[in-house]
Parts: sequence; C-alpha cells; structure tokens
Amino acid sequence: MLDGPPHRDGRAYFAHMVTSTHETSHRIFQDHPEVLFPVFEALGLPPPAKATIEALTPDATEIKPLERRVDTVLRVEPSEGDGFLIAIEAQTGKVRGKGLSWSYYVAYLHAKFGLPVLLVAVCRNRPTAAWAAGPFECRVGTWTSQATRPFVLGPDNVPEITDESLVARAPAMATFSAIVHSESENAPAILDMLARGMRSFDKATAKYWCEWLEVGLENTPVQETWRELEKMVATYFPGRGTLFEQTYLEGKAEGKAEGKAEGTVESIFRVLHKRGVPLTPDDRERITACTDLDTLTQWFDRSLTATSAAELFTDE
Repeated sequence: MLDGPPHRDGRAYFAHMVTSTHETSHRIFQDHPEVLFPVFEALGLPPPAKATIEALTPDATEIKPLERRVDTVLRVEPSEGDGFLIAIEAQTGKVRGKGLSWSYYVAYLHAKFGLPVLLVAVCRNRPTAAWAAGPFECRVGTWTSQATRPFVLGPDNVPEITDESLVARAPAMATFSAIVHSESENAPAILDMLARGMRSFDKATAKYWCEWLEVGLENTPVQETWRELEKMVATYFPGRGTLFEQTYLEGKAEGKAEGKAEGTVESIFRVLHKRGVPLTPDDRERITACTDLDTLTQWFDRSLTATSAAELFTDE
C-alpha cells in the first residue's frame, strides 16, 4: 500500500472518505494497512508489507431489523502461514454491553468465512485500553463457554513518533500514532514535530495527511492546536468544515505577509490561552506589535511547550 494519498476517481474517493474521528481511527487501516505493524510484530507474523490484505464488508447482520456492523474487517493472507481476519473496532471509552457485541462479531465472522478472527481494539487512553483487553466471558458458574480477548492498540504499545525523518518515511504510522496519543501530555509536542516533518511532502500529500489528522483529532484536547498548525488550502474531506475547506471556501488570500503575521499573533494567543500560560499587558503588546513573520513563527513554535512568557522570549 502507498503511504501517500490514494490515486482514485475523485467522486468515488470522496464518497468513501472519513466522516468522523471514530471512523478515522479504524478506516486508516483500510487505506494504509502498514499501520498494523505493531500487531504483526507482537504476534510474530511477517510484516503487513509482505501480506495480501483485503477489506471486507463490515456487515455482521443476520436479521435485517437488528443491525450489527464491525468498524473495519480485513482479510489477511500472510506471505507465510494461514490466512485470518482482523476485525478492528475504535473505542473512545467504556461502553456497557460492548463485550457481548465483540463476542458476537468474532463468532459470526469465524462461522461465515471459516477463518480465525483477531479482534483489534484501538484506544486513545489507558483506562479504556485496560478495559478493552477483556477478557469478556460467557460463563455459567465456574465454567467458561466462550472468552473474547481483543488485541488492544493504545498508548502503551503504539510508539510516540518523535523523529521528523520518520514522518517522511512512514506518514501513516506517524498520523495514527498522533491520534492514539492525542490525550497524552506530550500531544502538542508530537503534533508540532509531525507538522515539521510534513514540510518535506509535496502539497497534495501534505493536505491529505493534515486532514486525516484534523478529522481524527476532532473532540480531543489538541484539535485546536493542530488547526493552528495547518497552513494549506483545499480539502480531501468535503463537508467536514476542516480548516482546509474553510480556507478554500472563504477565499482567503495566500502570500500576504501582513495577513500571515496577524494570523500568527492570534494563533500564539489562542495556544497560550488553551494551555493556561499567563500574559501581562506588556507581553501582549509585545506580541501584537511584532510584524516580523520569522520571529512570530518562532514564538508560535515555543508557545506549544512554553510554561511562561519568559520562555517565549528566551533568546531576547
């Protein structure tokens, strides 16, 4: 699979694109199965690049009025060994009765396709990940008839990407990692590094991955941080109201130093406000009066990690 944006007919592609942060957390596996590397590594299987991976219908419904849909189902044919299915579920929190649904998915898919099923739960915080690991048991007295044990992808086994060069080599893994770690205290620094790493991309590829992140980070503490880091135009997610789409539809002009400076000043204030960093009236006046874009950009970069105004102006 390619690490860049898929080359598909535009209408067909848009019709199947990501529409929510929940969907982003599992759909990325369909378009970029290399993100499954931690799973394959943990199970001692050949890496995804050496396997044939096909997306199957997620419909697990037997009686029409009762709809059951797995988030994503993949058929995997490894270069070595027997084939199997991977059922992927994105989980943002504990849900009562979810274990029953997961047990059903595994049993149904196993019966339908005659292949063993690996259930993978994608979680963005440790409490949810600990719960999702199960086991979810069907038990009578001391006897367990069935036990479902999902393989969990979460903050403990998805590495934080801290190397800019790795962003260029494995953008799908870097993007997925940023989404998984979006609730960690290191999230702002991870996103800053990711944005820097994307500067080596061509414009279309940068747009593609930036918007995967914006939609994937929806309703997370760092969504606004990422929106401030987006400096592109156009969209791969029509109708989602992303920064790319707003910029394109509103016809904001590019290349005007004055407008960029004002936007960067506003971004600095917003980031510092979100992070609870206090500013004196003199600090605010100093930032507002600055018209040098390079200086403002440097201050913005520091605002992502600074704990005081002094750290913002540290070199001066």
